[in-house]
Amino acid sequence: MKLINRLLTDEVKKSLEHFPVVAITGPRQCGKSTLVKYLLMNKELVYLDLERESDLRKLDEAEWYLESHRDNTICLDEIQRKPEIFRVLRSLVDEWQKSGSFIILGSASRDLLRQSSESLAGRISYKSLTPFLWREINKEGSIEQYLIRGGFPGSFLAKNDSLSMEWKENFISTFIERDLMQWRDSSPVSVRRLWMMLAHNNGQTVNYSALGNSLGLSHTSIKNYIELLQSTFMVDVVTPYIANSGKRLIKAPKVYISDSGILTALLGLSGFDNAAGHPAFGSLWEGVVLTNLKGHFPKAEIRYYRTSHGSEIDFLVLFPNIFFAVECKASKAPSLSKGTWTAIDDLKPECTFIAAPVEKGFPVKKDVFVVSLDELIGKIEEKLGKT
Repeated sequence: MKLINRLLTDEVKKSLEHFPVVAITGPRQCGKSTLVKYLLMNKELVYLDLERESDLRKLDEAEWYLESHRDNTICLDEIQRKPEIFRVLRSLVDEWQKSGSFIILGSASRDLLRQSSESLAGRISYKSLTPFLWREINKEGSIEQYLIRGGFPGSFLAKNDSLSMEWKENFISTFIERDLMQWRDSSPVSVRRLWMMLAHNNGQTVNYSALGNSLGLSHTSIKNYIELLQSTFMVDVVTPYIANSGKRLIKAPKVYISDSGILTALLGLSGFDNAAGHPAFGSLWEGVVLTNLKGHFPKAEIRYYRTSHGSEIDFLVLFPNIFFAVECKASKAPSLSKGTWTAIDDLKPECTFIAAPVEKGFPVKKDVFVVSLDELIGKIEEKLGKT
């Protein structure tokens, strides 16, 4: 498989120079171990995959084994398989007093790992790796291919759409039937049905009770399952922006399947032609925009805005002293609805960007721009550089 340079590489490199432990979290198969092996290809890297029984056994006497490699950088992949190792890491980190000692990789969010990693507070730097962002692979394929195959390397870099779909279907089955079980007892059948329902309602506000009634589960179980899917990077939950506008606001969260390729697989859409005519096509594009916003601006808060009278904006990207509105249009000739113009007047963002699959954007009016996916990221970076 072709090696793609990841934008996170330099950040990980800097963290290794200043922290004894660097944690890289992200979904399974998104390229975490490949990034580490590429970054340290010219150094003595000790790599243990804790899903391999032979590697796991090496840590039966963990302190002894790790101590024997104190001059190396030690990478522990799928760290959640051995949570008790964190106590040993703290002891060794405090003894060795050097940066770049350990890299730990996990297929779960920082919050899900936190209980185990609390002992490393102040000693660890967290980084999150997503599947491919558009800037990383825009020379490797078309935006249509990215939309349908998503950003997982095994899917995007497959030889054809058929092999891409096979990869995604296998990923979904393995994730449901094996990976989720390490975190919480769950019913694979119920999780698959919920995931399918979320796919068919991608980007819509979620009603836990309605989903529970449809699946024969309590609203609490539905909420717990969605939180678990979020913590394992399979869905993104976007909460509403509560403005002091005096207007009645929609306050339920919106849920997106976090990778467009996984969404097309759940919906059974095998190519761009099939997806283009599907009711979920607009939300497919919204999800791609959201993925890239979160990947490039991990410290930003991303919310949505909607009133009961129909004023709405897909995403508000909030920084400490500035925020931007992003409206997503899966069209080469995008236009804004009356409700979006009203929302812009209500909120008065720094700029409003209409993210569309265009090659080159253009201004619509003062502080309102149609932009391509790459231009969207670039213009936000440019504005932030001026603040």
